[in-house]
Amino acid sequence: MLGKSTLLEMIAGKNRGILTNDLQKQAILSAVAQLEDRNPTPYPLEAADKLDGNWRLLYTTSEELLQIDRFPFLKLGQIYQYIRAEGTKIYNIAEVAGVPYLEGLVSVAAKFEPVSDRRVKINFERGIVGLQRLIGYRSVIDFIQEIESGKKFTAIDFNITNREQKGWLDITYLDDDLRIGRGNEGNIFVLTKVP
Repeated sequence: MLGKSTLLEMIAGKNRGILTNDLQKQAILSAVAQLEDRNPTPYPLEAADKLDGNWRLLYTTSEELLQIDRFPFLKLGQIYQYIRAEGTKIYNIAEVAGVPYLEGLVSVAAKFEPVSDRRVKINFERGIVGLQRLIGYRSVIDFIQEIESGKKFTAIDFNITNREQKGWLDITYLDDDLRIGRGNEGNIFVLTKVP
């Protein structure tokens, strides 16, 4: 039976999944499944103290996210997901590096609605794409506070009104510093809590 430390060792150095081959992916998926079977928080949506906060992506099978790193002159930086359980809000933030002084940011704000003990329906509400310097980006926390204050950014800042822009996420493992989720497109997300 593989444990949490084994999974973390397996995904270390894999650049969130970009640097994995098919054999490694299968081994990681097996380790994820074994950890999910021993989830210490069977009702994660009732554990707001564990769920709330800033999470950094360690590994994913989402090609949509990983393909950002395959554009010429662009390098995928850190990817964060900030959760405010009380307000049922999720903020996804991807930092994008590249040409000096042209570091970018892609962010999506969403509301979530619990539909079971571990599944949330996600409704995307706002997207922001732009240069970190023009946005005034300093940190994830500061950026989220500005979004919540209603600030409009010097960027591509738009409301998402298309009702097709929604999905769901199962929280399949949650402890004090590790969270695993499975999305509606079959993707796996492994995240660590950032203090």
